[in-house]
Amino acid sequence: MTGLPDSHFRDLIRPHTGQVGHVLVPERGFSSDFAAVITSEKGEFFVKAMFNNPGGRRDSILREKLINPSVQPLSPPLLWSAEGRWIILGFEAVTGRASSFKPGSPDLPAAIGSLDRIAGVGLPDVARKWTETRWDAYAADPSDVELFRGNTLVHADINPSNIMIGEDATWLVDWSWPTRGAGFIDAACLVVQLVSAGHSAEDAEAWVAGCTAWANADSEAIDAFAKATLRMYTGFAERSPDASWLRAMAAAARAWVNHRGLNESLESRS
Repeated sequence: MTGLPDSHFRDLIRPHTGQVGHVLVPERGFSSDFAAVITSEKGEFFVKAMFNNPGGRRDSILREKLINPSVQPLSPPLLWSAEGRWIILGFEAVTGRASSFKPGSPDLPAAIGSLDRIAGVGLPDVARKWTETRWDAYAADPSDVELFRGNTLVHADINPSNIMIGEDATWLVDWSWPTRGAGFIDAACLVVQLVSAGHSAEDAEAWVAGCTAWANADSEAIDAFAKATLRMYTGFAERSPDASWLRAMAAAARAWVNHRGLNESLESRS
């Protein structure tokens, strides 16, 4: 079937799909080696796959498989999986669109609601050893990393594409790297996204103010995270100068740091 990566891939999914009739690769990118909506004689599925090679990318798809039972119905259910030279996940295909984070968007309440729904999941046993460390290398002070620790399930990739809006449902998708961390992290990630979408930092914080995890967070922890986020995106943008979206995220992080009165000169760290 045209559109599928190779014959081994087809053989792996055939017991779950039967004959595949159509393959639609979404316009937005995914952190996977293959992603598509496939229509088959056994139904329609959203399929994500990684090459089964040791390393972080393989670990991420295995995490997504393990976390899925705990994040339904916030995320579409995983219906089947297959493993060989590929690791393939077959999710229920849902009909929706990427959300908009722009000022005035009617999707903003649903985005905020998604964060509270994450908090409602609690910390699944499977995630207890998945300590959040992605911001550690960018902490202004080594002691700040303890402020990023916690016992909350963290998605940590909150962006418009990962919050899908349907006619009567909202889904948070792409659980590629769930972790255990401080409860405010997902709300903080949304703040930077909102600023990048055109909100002032003040308005962005006002949007997330109703999230329980944000309201209960220590302002010192949020300050430390804001500085680490600026360091992170500044470093990313410097290493990928042609990626305009990274420059935009670095600028948004800078605006947030300035809003919080943290107007210090920050050197990027790799």
